[in-house]
Amino acid sequence: MKALLHRFAELKALVVGDIMLDHYVWGDATRISPEAPVPVVEIDRDSYTAGGAANVAFNARSLGADVEIVGLVGDDEAGKRLQALFDINKVRFRPASFVARGITTIQKTRVMVQRQQLCRLDREAGPSSYSLSDNERIKNILSAIPDADVVILADYAKGALDSALVTKVLETARASKRLVSLDPKPGHRLDFRGVDLVTPNRKEAIMLAGLEVGRHDPFPAEAVCSVIWKKYQPRYLVVTMGEEGMLLSENGKITHSIPTVAREVFDVSGAGDTTNAALSLALAAGASLVDAAHLANAASGVVIGKLGTATVTPDEILAVAREHQQ
Repeated sequence: MKALLHRFAELKALVVGDIMLDHYVWGDATRISPEAPVPVVEIDRDSYTAGGAANVAFNARSLGADVEIVGLVGDDEAGKRLQALFDINKVRFRPASFVARGITTIQKTRVMVQRQQLCRLDREAGPSSYSLSDNERIKNILSAIPDADVVILADYAKGALDSALVTKVLETARASKRLVSLDPKPGHRLDFRGVDLVTPNRKEAIMLAGLEVGRHDPFPAEAVCSVIWKKYQPRYLVVTMGEEGMLLSENGKITHSIPTVAREVFDVSGAGDTTNAALSLALAAGASLVDAAHLANAASGVVIGKLGTATVTPDEILAVAREHQQ
């Protein structure tokens, strides 16, 4: 694993998808409002970090890769905060055609009281506002693919990705022999047939397969993997199963089940972003699917132990791997 992590520093990753700003309002609530039966939060501080595709990019950068991100932000305060975060974290962003006037940068505000999320407030416009599918933007995206070792498509169903764009990305990546991964949102219908890596969670995998499964029914692993393969032909399918670890599949068949790395869970938000980034980089670095999954499993074990959207470093992954071996 150490040798694999060292190879990440030699990789270039291109992340394409829905860019978001995560805003945290930290405070305490010790009384109820006289105006309504709701808590009064006394704000202590605000913090801002990357969300959505930007969190995937920040995780890839934290793991050591050279990273460029493509997505739309607005010409507003949230968009400027994101661009500043890109600069601080050394993630390249091409603002010329990807800062759009008149749109609202996607922002999720979480109110945190004593380390617990009280509520979430979302700011965004309609899905068509964030589309990357105009000629100038598509040309920019496709021109960046030959310089990357891996293209990570981060879909959050906000409008950045559509089937036409994904098809062009896959065609260009194949011509350049570049790996393409996708973390899909089943409610957003995308044609991603032939992608190298798909990383849905348990619920998303069931939805992708179009199966009806009861809330308390066991996960129909073989049927899910078989149907997703028939519909989309991914080279690799990795289903993240929460406390049950990861399910690995190739050619519609289950190949391995990776147990979870047992750690105290503080916050699962962003864990899928970490898994996607780690798996994508590991495969691009030449790892087997099993080795890539073990590394990604350790990486997600780190971030769920942190509060809020977070990234992971190679040293943290190695520390978790050592703990798990003991």
